[in-house]
Amino acid sequence: MTTTAASEASVPATAAAVVDLLNSRAYAIHTDKLDDPALAHTLLAPFGQDAGTIPPQRLDLVRGLRGNLMTLLTTEDPAAWMMFTERTSGAAFTQDFSTPGKVVPHQITGDTVVGGITLHVAGLVANGTWSRLRICANHECTKVFYDTTRSRTRRWHSYELCGNRANVANHRARKSDH
Repeated sequence: MTTTAASEASVPATAAAVVDLLNSRAYAIHTDKLDDPALAHTLLAPFGQDAGTIPPQRLDLVRGLRGNLMTLLTTEDPAAWMMFTERTSGAAFTQDFSTPGKVVPHQITGDTVVGGITLHVAGLVANGTWSRLRICANHECTKVFYDTTRSRTRRWHSYELCGNRANVANHRARKSDH
């Protein structure tokens, strides 16, 4: 079995940035990390946030996208992708094919951070790794993680924390039935 630290080391940077963004929401005992300006800068830097003050409108846009992405992790409904498409439609890109064998998108309109998030999610979808993003099966946790298993069947963000607790609880429930 791969350790949590080893599996986290194999998570692509693009996926790690999206996972961090999704885990910035208020869940379980955690508060919304975008409410803290320093944390917000750290979380949004991979998506193009500069060192300046983050405008409240941008935070509203990001929170909306984050909510859409969480919905996408919990449903197969194509309408959820349509909603994400609508929220990101202001970010338009042009392609640079000047380097042989390489395509580099350049954002020409829209919010820079929304564009960065859009490109990250598009990359995960295009390379088939979006389905590796999961929500912890522990309903008291709900942390998002990137499933690094070959079978793509990991259920808990941490076996040591959530998986073990679930197994012990199931075992105790079975024992009490006898």
